[in-house]
Amino acid sequence: MSITTDDDVLHGLPRLEGTRISVLDVYDAVVAADRTPAEAANGLDITLGQVYEALAYYYNNPDEMRRDRERRKNDRAEFDSRVVKPPVEANDTR
Repeated sequence: MSITTDDDVLHGLPRLEGTRISVLDVYDAVVAADRTPAEAANGLDITLGQVYEALAYYYNNPDEMRRDRERRKNDRAEFDSRVVKPPVEANDTR
């Protein structure tokens, strides 16, 4: 298994080859979620080796990961701005 990129898959984010699981997803599943690598592997249905490979890629490419995280954040904000929100109900006091 290796880390790969493809502009047509996950907008070119580095990911585990043969999956749609990005390096950022793996990092977040371990570090941000405060899980062990084994717990993250189980939750993502990947091998422990794949977790460590993704984490190694993350830590070996900090500038790229920073740019990818910022791009993901901007893409999410753009998506959220285009989502049609339901009208507010007359009795809704939230």
